[in-house]
Amino acid sequence: MGKSEQADLREQRLAAKLRENLKRRKAQAKARAQELNPGRDADSAASASETDTDKKP
Repeated sequence: MGKSEQADLREQRLAAKLRENLKRRKAQAKARAQELNPGRDADSAASASETDTDKKP
């Protein structure tokens, strides 16, 4: 196996790990949003919590 083949395999492994990590982080964020706002779906809860921080009392 040549160096270019090794580099390709490494790049493929890293890309797969990054995809897995992104899926895991999205699932964690969705679960956190559900915990904070159990009555809402995760997408609207996440966007609502982001916009709430912009408001001043």
